[in-house]
Amino acid sequence: MKKRILYIEDNPQNRLLVKRILQREGYEMLEAADGEKGWEMALQEMPDFIFVDLLLPDIDGFELTRKIKSAPELSHIPVVTITSYGNKETERIAKEAGVDGFLHKPPDKQLIQSILNRFLRVTIA
Repeated sequence: MKKRILYIEDNPQNRLLVKRILQREGYEMLEAADGEKGWEMALQEMPDFIFVDLLLPDIDGFELTRKIKSAPELSHIPVVTITSYGNKETERIAKEAGVDGFLHKPPDKQLIQSILNRFLRVTIA
C-alpha cells in the first residue's frame, strides 16, 4: 500500500518539485495550497506524513502544526517543515509548535529520502 504524503505549500513550483520526487518513488502525494485546505485534507485523508511550509496565506505553518499535533486523530502524524526561512529562531519556534523535522528549500531528493526513512522507516532509491 502506498504511503500518502500531504504537502501544504502555497507555491505551485515548490509543490511540483516535491511531487515529482515523491511520485517517482511510488508515494501518493496529496496537495493543499493553504493552511485551511491543508487542515481539512489532513482530517479527511489521514495521511501517513505531512510536509508543511511555514509561510502560508491564511493559517501559517506554526499554527497549523499546533492544530495537527493537538488533534487526537492527527497527533501521531509526523510533520516536517520545508521553508526558506531557516534560521535558528525559526527552527526553535517551529519545534515549540510541534514540528518533527526541518528542511530548507529547495529540498533535494537525498534530504527527502532521509526524512522519510527516519519517520516512515522506508527508503527511496
